[in-house]
Amino acid sequence: MALYNYRARNSQDEASSGLVEADSENIAADILQERGFRVLYLEEKKHGLASLELSFSRIKAKDLVIFSRQLSILISAGVPLTESLKDVSGQTKNDKLKKAILKLAAEVEGGSKFSEALESQPRVFSGFFVNIVQSGELSGRLQEVLLYLADQLEKDYDLRRKIKGAMIYPAFVMSSLFAIGLLMMIFVVPKLTEMLAQTNAVLPWSTRLVKGTSEFLVVYWWVVVLAVAGLIAGIMFAIRQPAGRRFFDNVKLRLPIFGKLFNYIAVIRFCRSMHTLMVGGVDISHGLGIAADMVGNEVYRELIIKMEQGVSGGGALADVLDESKLVPKMLPQMLKTGEATGRVDEVLEKISEFYQREVDNIIANLMSLLEPVIMVVLGVAVAVMIMAIILPMYEISSNM
Repeated sequence: MALYNYRARNSQDEASSGLVEADSENIAADILQERGFRVLYLEEKKHGLASLELSFSRIKAKDLVIFSRQLSILISAGVPLTESLKDVSGQTKNDKLKKAILKLAAEVEGGSKFSEALESQPRVFSGFFVNIVQSGELSGRLQEVLLYLADQLEKDYDLRRKIKGAMIYPAFVMSSLFAIGLLMMIFVVPKLTEMLAQTNAVLPWSTRLVKGTSEFLVVYWWVVVLAVAGLIAGIMFAIRQPAGRRFFDNVKLRLPIFGKLFNYIAVIRFCRSMHTLMVGGVDISHGLGIAADMVGNEVYRELIIKMEQGVSGGGALADVLDESKLVPKMLPQMLKTGEATGRVDEVLEKISEFYQREVDNIIANLMSLLEPVIMVVLGVAVAVMIMAIILPMYEISSNM
């Protein structure tokens, strides 16, 4: 006997889901039909390594971009939605997304709206995605909305890729320096300091400091490993809490060099999300509630929620932003212009394009700035080792 996951509708057309036990998929379908269900989706529940592999696979932003673009092309060519979903699933390499698309096809074939089917999988499709599709269904422009959605998702994906690319080099260099320094302190420095200790000479404070640190790492290296692991785990746990997330996001926005970058990224995501939603036909108040979850920063999310409350009460978009010291002043000023002219969506697009260029410039300058910083750090590390080990050895050998 095997277990099968199912989604179905009863005689009152109410949705239902759960597990059914049967010897085969056909028998499971017969059991559900006998119970008065109309089967929408049926699949054997995975166990062991198959389930573990699926749970660890994740859906990347690029996968959703390709899915949206392919689906838009098929729908615009006149292919029915159900058939389009099945065709796209056959071209999808990500197993988790393929499974999600097949669920969508089954639910749409069973009579559900496309947006309702998307809403049933919140871990795969965000509220932003669902609301854009819903607006396309209402306006009869689903293929256009999907294509526009793919463009916006692709821009967001490119932005994240640029930021990650800019961070890879300094992260690699700094982690390599840390690893090399740790290995030297554990394996190389003890042998050198042992040679100095045998001379019975008075060692300078820098040598004694390095020697003591090295001896601690040799004996208590496991304490350092546990402390680092505990620190990382503690930070990860704190970030998952609302207060902790807000604290870290607030710190990010106030950093000397990176703070401006994180501010601009939040502004770009807000403007792009709002522009996409407004073009799709979503009203401003509802769009603000959705865009709040798209910025990726708790401080900005709270500001946008306050904006939503203000707009619902008859206020202007820029009122809340004017009061914040973190938000770039250009944003509320441009929004005021957009509201006065009735072209808020166009203004949002212009703002996102402007700050995208700013982010590109910051990233380019950041790479030029980080290289000398890394060289200075490397030079300081080498100087400490020379002062602590090489110079005392040289002085002792000169006095012999």
